[in-house]
Amino acid sequence: MAKLLKNNKKIMGIINFIGLKSNLNHCGGKKNMERRSFIEFLAWSSLLGGSGILTSCAKLSSKTFAAENFLTANDIDDLYLARGLDFSFLIKESAVINNKGEKFGANSDFIAVIPISDSESYLWVNHESFHPLFVSGWNFTGPRLLADVDKERKVVGGSLLKIIKKNNSWEIDLHSLINARFDGTTKIPFANNVIVAGSKVAEGTLANCAGGVTPWGTFLTCEENFHQFYGDSDRANKQISGLYQWQKFYNNSSLHYGWVVEIDPKTKKAKKHTSLGRFAHECATCMTLPDGRTVVYSGDDNDDQFLYKFMASEKNSLDKGELFVADFDKNEWISLDLNKNKILKEKFSNQLEVLCYCREAGTLVGATPLARPEDIEIHPKTGEIFISLTNNSARKNYHGAIRKLKEIDHMSGKFTWEEFVVGGTDSGISCPDNLVFDKNGNLWVTNDIAGKNMNHGEYKTFKNNGLYFIPTSGTSAGKVFQIASAPHGAELTGPCFSPDHKELFLSVQHPGENATDLQNLTSNWPNKKNELPQSCVVKISGPLLDQLLSSDLKRS
Repeated sequence: MAKLLKNNKKIMGIINFIGLKSNLNHCGGKKNMERRSFIEFLAWSSLLGGSGILTSCAKLSSKTFAAENFLTANDIDDLYLARGLDFSFLIKESAVINNKGEKFGANSDFIAVIPISDSESYLWVNHESFHPLFVSGWNFTGPRLLADVDKERKVVGGSLLKIIKKNNSWEIDLHSLINARFDGTTKIPFANNVIVAGSKVAEGTLANCAGGVTPWGTFLTCEENFHQFYGDSDRANKQISGLYQWQKFYNNSSLHYGWVVEIDPKTKKAKKHTSLGRFAHECATCMTLPDGRTVVYSGDDNDDQFLYKFMASEKNSLDKGELFVADFDKNEWISLDLNKNKILKEKFSNQLEVLCYCREAGTLVGATPLARPEDIEIHPKTGEIFISLTNNSARKNYHGAIRKLKEIDHMSGKFTWEEFVVGGTDSGISCPDNLVFDKNGNLWVTNDIAGKNMNHGEYKTFKNNGLYFIPTSGTSAGKVFQIASAPHGAELTGPCFSPDHKELFLSVQHPGENATDLQNLTSNWPNKKNELPQSCVVKISGPLLDQLLSSDLKRS
C-alpha cells in the first residue's frame, strides 16, 4: 500500500492518459474521484493483486457473491453502479428517432428485444408518464391549455426502434425506417372489431408500464394507470378525475384505456385486446402450452387488486380466449366467463361488460386481494411464475414480497405458491417491481419506493431505488445483492438483456419527479446543474456483469 501511495503521481498520470480521472464508474458507478476515495481505490487494487489501475476492475474478489463487489443503499443523485460495472447511454428522452422528426418519449419503462439477425434487433420501449412541469410547464395548479395537453399526448405510449451491434455493443440505428412512435394520438383498433363505448378504434395508448413478447414475435405493451389521463368511472357512474385533466379537451371514453396493446414490429400495426381484460395492467408475460396455445399472466397494480391469467383459444393469437383471476386461499384460478359463473351472469349483461370492469367481477367471484401485483416473469428452467407484490401501506405491508407460483395443471386450474423473498430490512429490498431472469435462471429486480416516501419513515434505510440480483438456486438462493442505485426521485425500470446477453438495458425513469417548480429541481440527472432531468435508457456492462452471467459462478 505504501509503495502504491509513493507512486501516486505516476498512477494518476496513467488515469489521466486512459481518460478515467473523471469517470471511474467502471469500479464504483460514480463519475469522479470524490465518490470513492483514491486511497480506497488503490487499496482495493492492491488487495486484488493488481499493481496497476488497468487491471483492478477486471479482477473482482472471486466468482462468488463477495459483499465488497456489491452496493449498500445510498442517496446519491446519480446512477451509481457496483464495482466492475459501467454504463453508457443507449437513448435519452426527446432524442429524434427518425426522418419524420419523431422523438423518443418521456419516462421510459418496459424494454424488450426481438432479434432480426445476430447483429440486428427490434427494440421496444414504453413511455409510462411524464412530469407536466418538464413537458408543458404546468404544475398541477392553474388553468390547463390545449397546446400543453397536445405536447403531453406526444410523449406517452412507446417507441419502436432498430438496434444494431457495433464493436461488441448495441446502439440505436437512428436512420432506420423501422423507427416509429405510438403515442397518445395514435389510432388503434380493438381486436375482433369489438365496439367499445361506441367505437371500434381508440385514440392513443398511454400509461404504458411493463409488457411482454409473444411467441410469434410481437410486442405487448400494457396500459396501467390510465385513470390519470382521461379519468375513469365504474358501472354506477362514479367518476374518478384524471390527474392530467385531458378530458377537459378530448372527450375520449376511459373505457378505451386499460388494455393490453399488441404491436407488430414488421407491419407497425397495433391492436387493443379486450380479451385480456381492462385494469391497471402491469405486464403481459407469455407462456406456451404443450398444445401451442399461449397463456398470458398480468397483475393489476393497485392496492387489494388481483392476479390474472388469460388462456388463448387459438395458436399464435390472443384475440380470443378465457380470462381467469387467482384465488390464493383455495389455490385455484377462477374463470371470468359469464357463462361459467352464476353471479357474473346475474350482475353483468354481457362478456364485454365483465372484461371492461374486471375489478368488480374479480371481487364478485372471490379473487384474493393482493399487495399491488406488478411484474411477473417465468423461470427459464423451472417454469415457476415469479410475481412482484410491491406493497400495501394501507394494510401496513410497507415492503411487499416476491411470490413464487407453480402451476399444477393448466387444465385443472390448480396451483401452489410460496413467498420467495419478503421485503424489509432483513432481505435488504423494499417494494419489488420489475423482474427479469438471466440465462442461468438468476433473478434481477428493480424496486419502486414512491418519490414522496423515499429516504423517509419506513423506507429511510433503503434510500434511493435500485437494481438487485437474486440467485434462485444454490446456497445463496433468495439472498439479495444490490447492483445499482438510481438518481434522486427516479426508479430503475424495464431491465432487459441484450440479444447476445453481453449488456443489460435499463430505463432510468422520472429522475427529479418531486420537483414543484423549475427553480428548485430535485435532480438534474443526467445533465448539468440547472438543466432539466431526463429519463434515459442505459446499457450496463463490465466484468462484474460477465461474472454474474457466467455459468460457473459459485453460488456461495
